[in-house]
Amino acid sequence: KTKMACCGSCLCCQCCCREGETRTPEELTILGEIQGDEDEILPRKDYESLDYDRCINEPYVEILEGMDNQKAKKYEAVRWIMMFAIGVTVGLVGLFVDFFVRLFSKIKFTVVGDSVERCTDKGCLPLSLLELLGFNMTFVFIASVLVLIEPVAAGSGIPEIKSYLNGVKMPGIVRLRTFLCKAAGVLFSVAGGLFVGKEGPMIHSGAIVGAGLPQFQSITFKKIKLDFPYFRSDRDKRDFVSAGAAAGVAAAFGAPIGGTLFSLEEGSSFWNQALTWKVLFCSMSATFTLNFFRSGINFNKWGSFQLPGLLNFGEFKCSDGDKNCHLWTAVDLAFFVLMGVVGGLLGALFNCLNKYLSKYRIKHIHPKAKFIRVLESLLVSMVTTVVIFAASILLGECRDFSSPAAHNTTLSGGEDINSTIRQFFCTNETYNDMATLFFNPQEAAIHQLFHQEGTFSPVTLSVFFLLYFLLACWTYGVSVPSGLFVPSLLCGAAFGRLVANILKVKLGLDIYSGTFALIGAAAFLGGVVRMTISLTVILIESTNEITYGLPIMITLMVAKWTGDFFNKGIYDIHIQLRGVPLLEWETEVEMDRLTASDIMEPNLTYVYPHTRVQSLVSILRTTVYNAFPVVTENRQNERDFMKGNILVSNNIRFKKSSVVSRAGEQRRRCQSMKSYPSSELRNVCDEHNVAVEPAEEGEDLLQQMLERRHAPYPNLNPDQSPSEEWTMEERFRPLTFHGLILRSQLVNLLIRGVCYAENQSSATQPRLSYAEMTEDYPRYPDIHDLDLALLNPRMIVDVAPYMNPCPYTVSPNTHISQVFNLFRTMGLRHLPVVNAVGEIVGIITRHNLTHEVLVAKLHQHSITI
Repeated sequence: KTKMACCGSCLCCQCCCREGETRTPEELTILGEIQGDEDEILPRKDYESLDYDRCINEPYVEILEGMDNQKAKKYEAVRWIMMFAIGVTVGLVGLFVDFFVRLFSKIKFTVVGDSVERCTDKGCLPLSLLELLGFNMTFVFIASVLVLIEPVAAGSGIPEIKSYLNGVKMPGIVRLRTFLCKAAGVLFSVAGGLFVGKEGPMIHSGAIVGAGLPQFQSITFKKIKLDFPYFRSDRDKRDFVSAGAAAGVAAAFGAPIGGTLFSLEEGSSFWNQALTWKVLFCSMSATFTLNFFRSGINFNKWGSFQLPGLLNFGEFKCSDGDKNCHLWTAVDLAFFVLMGVVGGLLGALFNCLNKYLSKYRIKHIHPKAKFIRVLESLLVSMVTTVVIFAASILLGECRDFSSPAAHNTTLSGGEDINSTIRQFFCTNETYNDMATLFFNPQEAAIHQLFHQEGTFSPVTLSVFFLLYFLLACWTYGVSVPSGLFVPSLLCGAAFGRLVANILKVKLGLDIYSGTFALIGAAAFLGGVVRMTISLTVILIESTNEITYGLPIMITLMVAKWTGDFFNKGIYDIHIQLRGVPLLEWETEVEMDRLTASDIMEPNLTYVYPHTRVQSLVSILRTTVYNAFPVVTENRQNERDFMKGNILVSNNIRFKKSSVVSRAGEQRRRCQSMKSYPSSELRNVCDEHNVAVEPAEEGEDLLQQMLERRHAPYPNLNPDQSPSEEWTMEERFRPLTFHGLILRSQLVNLLIRGVCYAENQSSATQPRLSYAEMTEDYPRYPDIHDLDLALLNPRMIVDVAPYMNPCPYTVSPNTHISQVFNLFRTMGLRHLPVVNAVGEIVGIITRHNLTHEVLVAKLHQHSITI
């Protein structure tokens, strides 16, 4: 174990809440025995947990006592206003991203399209390729440089937000600088022609808005700091992040209900039922804000609400006059199930390849200079550009203009879908089906696959699927903001159209190709991300067709079951690659062979209710733990220790006032029993009172029992510093548990000078209000910022008013499933293990409950047995 910290008159043994510490050699040895893959990344211990559980200390109780109905309604009204503000802001962010993506893409495709048409006859196509390379690589370079400024802005951000909602505080993921780099970077990466989407980064951007807007302050712009006393806790912040993430989904897909379910299913490990309605309201605000402005800008019809999200799939309907046409039939369900199986297999393959690529990047690219990441992004951009240009020239088929059906669909930009057909390298009466897919914005390509009949040949669909599959797999993970929804939808839609072509041409079935394209998109996307409830609702809301509910749900379930047989979803894989200690929904059945005592950390760093300043400073400066149990020792001959030592006396008096006396409890029971009319109960009570009369006045039975039980343990003076020479009995002497106090609270007390002199009463200690305790949230001062010259090291701090006196606790014999469910459901950060007589014997944190640690402990437990 880590050696004990000892400095000055430190009052600590070794240690409990080791969230900031690296793994010990013993833990690595245990885990190494069961990890077959040497490159397997274990959960990191430097990720902190969120404090979702309320700290019910005296300042908080004072707030509750002063809270009347009028103040409570005002607080609730402010919360609703914040939800509305978050939704509107996320909608405007989506509008900003969409506007510039369309602007840059239109400029690029117009210039390159004119060049291709001009150079087709003149033979200067390499010049057109250079123009396309210039546009794409410039945009990708800007996006990659923005990620260098804030590395957390890379990727989709969904793994980070899922981790945050699971209770893990990852550095920098909800900062304003991350938001600016994410929102600006994603529009350049999408406009740069990479096979990425803007929907995932929209979810991350929405979460950042939810985290920052209610705070009215920023670390990036430190001068922006308003006196706003509300929502100064991790609990409130996490709730707003949930709302922001849901609003991001709602803005991206026009799916407010799907966004709400996304925050509930994919992210949150613990959910406040009162939050559901607020999150839905926030999602609705984002959807209709974006809808209002996009409809007005694109159609000049303000208030028409025709474009609900950044990505919508258009209207699925049969051609007018075709009475034999049906969107889908019961017979088609069999094909949908098979497509779900194939989609799950393809998704598992995609995730497997991307995992190995990501491991290669972590091992060979990330340790090198940062500009290497920029070069990789430029390489991906160059290869992607050359591939799509060459595929359009060499592999595209020139098809007759009469192939597209008369069924027209209007894109979200206001243009007709037939206007996106490209003639590149073909004669006047034909068009290039491959170029139609590659030389258009991704939304237009999705609409083509969903709504155009007979537009694409089987060879074109096969080549397009293969190229998009490989390049999207390579792209996801490079140092640019990148989403995965749209590439997955395009791959799946091409797969679905290919299946539809085979069924119609080879088998002669009368089917609706758009339905198969949609089911193929759902199958592949479900096989990659492994979402079920929320993705079903998102796709239904995007299609605006409720009849697709059953086939989409069946397809997603089959795709998830198939993919889960081989590996995890793509977001879970990237969470694991980052070493995030994510808690799953539940533990495996075999884990119930373990109990809390098997996984807890028995070495405890603790403080007393009354502790000297020098001891607190020593503990805080020599440890990295984020919470400390507040305890008192169980000693023999406590009255002798109380003589002449005010510190020991105060601690012993605190223990006697806190521990429930069994004799006192018996007297209260008897008083209650005497109120019954039965004379028998009164007689029993009187007889029992005689039997439990304490042998010595003022001394209760619990104290007698504790003294007898712990007589063999040494009686050390609490002013004595811990020592490496302590025996096991000295190190693990019995400690009565009274509560938990956080590092941030202790540092706050020291910086504000909350202490009293040894010759004074603890009542003279200054009192802090709840607002003063939370004023510096979320960036509390560090212990190294403390000026020791301003403090008298012999002063005493009474921590009892500021600790959490009633945290959740478990017994050492509690089974792991119960411990896990309590910890995860209640959103805990620390879970003390307390025995039957009120003594703390260990502490459980998030890292003790990760799958890897549980498997290691189970393996060790089996060896011991």
